[in-house]
Amino acid sequence: MDYDPRELEWQRRYEANDTPWDKGVPCPALADFLREQSMTGRVLVVGCGRGHDARAIAAQANTSVVGLDLSPTAVAQAQARTPPEMANLTFIAGNFFELPADLLGAFDWVVEHTCFCAIDPRHRPDYAAGAASALRTGGKFFAIFYLDPERGCPPPFPVSREELAALFDPHFTLLHEWVPKNSFPGREQRELVRILQKR
Repeated sequence: MDYDPRELEWQRRYEANDTPWDKGVPCPALADFLREQSMTGRVLVVGCGRGHDARAIAAQANTSVVGLDLSPTAVAQAQARTPPEMANLTFIAGNFFELPADLLGAFDWVVEHTCFCAIDPRHRPDYAAGAASALRTGGKFFAIFYLDPERGCPPPFPVSREELAALFDPHFTLLHEWVPKNSFPGREQRELVRILQKR
C-alpha cells in the first residue's frame, strides 16, 4: 500500500523534539475513564508516542499493554520514561497497517488517541479494518476522535460522526459515545469518545 509521505515525518519530528501534540501527561478523557472503569486483558495503544496513555493503562491490575508507534525514537523515549517495575508494558516500533501475525486477533482492547486524526483520510478504511484485525472477537476499541481541530495545514484532519459510522459500523457495534468533560486546552467540545465492540 502506498502511504502518504507525511507519515514518514514522525521520526524526524521526534528526533527534533518538535512534538506540540505531546502534552506530557495522559489524555484527560482516558484518565477520567480509567478512574471509573478498567481495561483488563491485553491492550494495544496505537500511535503511542512517548507512552503517556500506555503507562496510565498499564498502571491498572490484570492488564498487559503494548505501545506501538511508527517512530523508533518515540518508542525509545517511551521506554526510557517507563519505570522498570512496570513489567506489563512493552513498546514496539511498527506500522499499524502492517501488524505482525502474532499481534493479529491478539488484543482485548485497542486504544486510539490522536493517531486516526494524523493519518491521511484516504487511509481511514484501512485504519478501521486494522483496528478490527488486532482485536479478538468481542474485543473493544476505545477511541478519542478529534472531530473539529483548529483549521490550518493538517494534520490533524477533521472527521464527522457520519464518517465514523460509515468507517467503523461494518466491523463494530457502538456501545457508548460521549463528548468528554475534560480535554486538553483548545480541544474542549471538539473530541468524541467512542467505545466499539468487534462483531
